[in-house]
Amino acid sequence: MARFKFIESLLDWLFESDSFEFVWDEGNRTKNKTKHGVETKEIEEVFLGRLAIPLGVQVWPETDEERLGIIGPTKKGKILQIVFIIRNKKVRPISARMAHKKEREQYEKILRKIAEGV
Repeated sequence: MARFKFIESLLDWLFESDSFEFVWDEGNRTKNKTKHGVETKEIEEVFLGRLAIPLGVQVWPETDEERLGIIGPTKKGKILQIVFIIRNKKVRPISARMAHKKEREQYEKILRKIAEGV
């Protein structure tokens, strides 16, 4: 499982972006559905729903291109963990899967803190 280091700039980017453009090609259009049962539309919903929380920049395993991670809900309430790159100011999802139990619990804990104003 990948490891991430939180970076505040990802948080700023998520909340300050008015819209997101996505890059879908044969390499990433069907992979997540086949491998993890996650539809392309669901991945976009996580970004567009404005409830995603940044995991940060991927620090392990190392990659040639900077990979970022977020966790957030789809319109139907699935909590997804998404790894992506930003290429030419567009989001190119690398992988998306259902968040593991610990990831979902952490996401919900952070949301509660935000709701309480902590």
